[in-house]
Amino acid sequence: QVQLVESGGGLVQAGGSLRLSCVASGRTLSNYAMAWFRQAPGKEREFVGAINWSSDRTNYADSAKGRFTISRDNGKNTVYLQMNSLKPEDTAVYYCAAKYLYRDWSEYNRYEYWGQGTQVTVSS
Repeated sequence: QVQLVESGGGLVQAGGSLRLSCVASGRTLSNYAMAWFRQAPGKEREFVGAINWSSDRTNYADSAKGRFTISRDNGKNTVYLQMNSLKPEDTAVYYCAAKYLYRDWSEYNRYEYWGQGTQVTVSS
């Protein structure tokens, strides 16, 4: 069994920062890529960022580049999303996901495991 649990969401003013965390339990996801997706009201779930097992490859959506940083600590079975310079457009439920190997990293239907999400609300 694998469980992914997100935390760190909340309400923040525009220009502020949040750090989201996702902890995996059940077993170590060796060689798994980890990613963050988000879904805003009325919109399809969209890719935010991904990171490979060894943390030497990352990819970001254009909307996240320069503002968001994804990282992971495999010893803690945890992936993070540091979000800076937040905008109201970033308001969404943020989901952590995992898949085997670092390929098709932006496609949500390729991910095997998902958390239940954490709400991020950015006020103006």
